[in-house]
Amino acid sequence: MTNVRPLRPRRSCMAVPGSSEKMIKKAQGLPADQIFLDLEDSVAPLAKPAARANIIEALNHGDWTGKTRVVRINDADTRWAHEDVLEIVRGAGSNVDCLMLPKVEKAAHIHWLDVLLTQVERERGLPEGRIGIEAQIEGPAGLSEIEAIATATSRTETLIFGPGDFMAAMKMPALTIGAPGASGFDPFDTVLMTIAMTARKHGLQAIDGPFALIRDVEGYRASAERAAAYGYDGKWVLHPGQLDTANEVFAPTQSDYDKAELIIEAYAHYTSENGGGLGAVMLGDEMIDEASRKLALVTAERGRVLGMHRTTRFEPGA
Repeated sequence: MTNVRPLRPRRSCMAVPGSSEKMIKKAQGLPADQIFLDLEDSVAPLAKPAARANIIEALNHGDWTGKTRVVRINDADTRWAHEDVLEIVRGAGSNVDCLMLPKVEKAAHIHWLDVLLTQVERERGLPEGRIGIEAQIEGPAGLSEIEAIATATSRTETLIFGPGDFMAAMKMPALTIGAPGASGFDPFDTVLMTIAMTARKHGLQAIDGPFALIRDVEGYRASAERAAAYGYDGKWVLHPGQLDTANEVFAPTQSDYDKAELIIEAYAHYTSENGGGLGAVMLGDEMIDEASRKLALVTAERGRVLGMHRTTRFEPGA
């Protein structure tokens, strides 16, 4: 099953505690592609009811222009998850783009959220299926069931790596979320690749989780660049100081975007009847063929989603 959900910019996915009105207000003016208002780990149990009310008020009356609006509910096995969905969708369903479901360990968790969302959408007269799902993979159970999770519903838009709970579940000897230690190798390699491969197979976006050392800008950059190298679309942001790095790392440079569009245009010309019907040609000092076009399309599509504009044009014979 290939997903046909909207392809939204998600270079920077900023976490904002639903219990903090101050932080929710500040987030509206920050250059994050996505804001997720949190009801889970960053909100104490006694504060969850008030946090729901804060989130509903902010979604209905805040200015979220240009941002994907997401609410992270509590995981499906908790006593709060059901009311999270009912209150948020009943109170602000028309102003929510997605619900994020943490600690997804089996397809049944996604099925539960899908069915409940449909029921509440019908109850409130909202378009059925409009609210998407972001599935957070946070342990070995979820990773082993990732294929079933990814294909459980057409609502799903992203697969997200949750390193903190994953590290704990795997009993990794580390104390900092997103930083597994200086052991000389990266224990997340297989996890990151598995999530990325599954996402790409089913037309989903892949998002990397947090890096908790918020003042370590270079450490965050290294973590983001690692995820970008696996083809991830973006990464969580825990502090405004991480935003610029995420937006830079997960976007093509202007020169790369221009080159990608140039390759696509040049290849289309040279493979056409007017261009000679060639299969492999030289573009400057570089040979391009169908594989080049496919690679270029990845960068071009990222730039298009971000609204980038070309600064160069292809000129046959030049």
